[in-house]
Amino acid sequence: MTTRGPESEEGETSSGITRALRVIFAVAESPEPDLGVSELARILGFSKTVVHRVVRTLVAAGFFVVDERTRRYRLGPGAVSVGLAALARMEVPRIAQPHMERLVARTAETATLSARYGDQRMYLTQVLSPQEIRMAVPLGQLFPLHVGGSSKAILASLDADELAGYLDRTLTGTVSVTSREELADELRRIRRRGYAVSRGERQVDAGSVAAPVFDATGRVYGALSICGPVARISDDKIDEYGALITEAAAAVSTGLGYRAAGA
Repeated sequence: MTTRGPESEEGETSSGITRALRVIFAVAESPEPDLGVSELARILGFSKTVVHRVVRTLVAAGFFVVDERTRRYRLGPGAVSVGLAALARMEVPRIAQPHMERLVARTAETATLSARYGDQRMYLTQVLSPQEIRMAVPLGQLFPLHVGGSSKAILASLDADELAGYLDRTLTGTVSVTSREELADELRRIRRRGYAVSRGERQVDAGSVAAPVFDATGRVYGALSICGPVARISDDKIDEYGALITEAAAAVSTGLGYRAAGA
């Protein structure tokens, strides 16, 4: 009979945690929204047996979600919860907070901060309008990148390859969303003026004006928005709100270390 001492067990536990973390980071950092066991094994230099054991454990823990048809794995709600908790403790909401408060003081509408999560984005924080009738957004909930002001501000800021990949994955065979050509035209308009406008897209009777926020690497981090009842996000307010939101988003981006080309 072979017995293993505490040092042996500790070593096995440590190596198992290390493998699991490497698998998690491989999926999180992949340009693709999901990966299969063979791809993960090739990327990490692990055997397929080891990878399969790790991903099954991560699925059981809610960290991964598996598509039963394709047998490909992506980040699940457990990973999102951990990511949201980490982001809440990072500097981004703190950096954005005074700019959001100034937006609310200037517009009397709600200001929000969203972060991109792969093919989706979520609201991290908000400063509510002081008005009795106002917008309040659901923090921590995931939304697609092709519906709504904050989402489209992010989508319009992706590079050409990322954007094409998103459109291929998301809109192919879909008939309930704006056509790919119309969406592409709208994204070009957003890039030209620097902000997105949404009226009743994600939520009936709600409107928003949103601009992208960039991190120190130059990648789009998320978006700031001014949002309120659609009747108050009116045509005569769009230019004013657009100027305010692009200025605020640029200030937050600078706070994250972003430097625009030529700056």
